[in-house]
Amino acid sequence: MKITRKARRAITGLCAGCLMLPQGLWAQTAIDESPNEFAMVGDLLVARPIGVVMTVGGVATWLVSLPFTLLAGHAGEAAQTLMLGPAEATFMRCLGCRNTGYTYKDIEANKRRDSDAQQ
Repeated sequence: MKITRKARRAITGLCAGCLMLPQGLWAQTAIDESPNEFAMVGDLLVARPIGVVMTVGGVATWLVSLPFTLLAGHAGEAAQTLMLGPAEATFMRCLGCRNTGYTYKDIEANKRRDSDAQQ
């Protein structure tokens, strides 16, 4: 009985570890998006203003909830969800892109800048 319990725990831990492995690998890849002009215009005129409104609303909501989240010890999580998440989605992605993060163009530009600085 004890052996099967230990084996079950080991298998469960192994499965959980295997499920988390691809997420860590995907986090290291750059975003490969090439948005067209319609996506860029739509992002500029619709998505970015909505993101700014969500960021400002999140800041206001965070300030209102701050006394309660401080008492509970979750002020950082609330700030991440209410303020930093919408701000990142609004300001930290290329125009027309759907995902935040660096694109291959950014990585190549940094490599060129570093190689020029070394010469």
